Amino acid sequence: MTAFLKMHGLGNDFAIFDARIFPIPMDSATARAVADRRHGIGCDQVIVMEPAKNGAAAFMRIFNADGGEVDACGNAARCVAYVLMAERETDHLQLATAGGPLSCSGNGPDAVTIDMGAPRLDWREIPMAQAVDTLSFALSVTGFDDEALQSASAVSVGNPHCVLFVKDAENAPVATLGRAIETHPWFPARTNVEFVERRDANTLRMRVWERGAGITRACGTGACAAAVAASLRGLVGREVDVALDGGTLHIHWRESDDHVLMTGPVGFSFGGEVSLPALLAQT
Repeated sequence: MTAFLKMHGLGNDFAIFDARIFPIPMDSATARAVADRRHGIGCDQVIVMEPAKNGAAAFMRIFNADGGEVDACGNAARCVAYVLMAERETDHLQLATAGGPLSCSGNGPDAVTIDMGAPRLDWREIPMAQAVDTLSFALSVTGFDDEALQSASAVSVGNPHCVLFVKDAENAPVATLGRAIETHPWFPARTNVEFVERRDANTLRMRVWERGAGITRACGTGACAAAVAASLRGLVGREVDVALDGGTLHIHWRESDDHVLMTGPVGFSFGGEVSLPALLAQT
């Protein structure tokens, strides 16, 4: 049996495994079985904490619900950092990820701030299949003529994001248009899709379609991408609250070094043990 923690950041939920001492054989098929909400633990992402080679507290591996391994997940980083800070009795530590190092700080009794680093805005870094002005470009999607597609933005915050600015996020076609854009040929690594409404100079409302997971209640890197794109377009300043389906994240795009700081709560759901071979046998 393998121990796990079930945690969430604003309802974006994770099954977290600790492989720092004993290796855990996590691959795409196993991650899909764990994430299955009927036969498995059920989660948006599967997280594995592994030993880090660079002095960080841990290396964080991230699998989406479809089994694809990705480089970044802001909400999961907060949860993992919270667990490790409690273990080490410290308010500061570093996490290693495939997307780069993350500096993490405690922020009150149940919140964590993650320094997500500087956003990437060049089309090659996102990546996109062709040269475009990533701040504003027209995106053609068969079967959709939404006005927001005429002025999309693309940002990488360790993973790719396509940000659409809409008049009404509550009624945006997240399920249909989000699914279509995720696999659009302009995004060779697929993309997360954010539907963003400006509420005022300090607040954005965002709903999200996550690459490999579908609609989720929150996306930390997506909130960072939305805040950066909105700031660049003059809709908000460099510090903004992003209201998601599961709650609010505070995003500060720091002017001194262009790093994006994300602050938000973490939550425990439950812990337990699971037989990974038994889960695989049900698939």
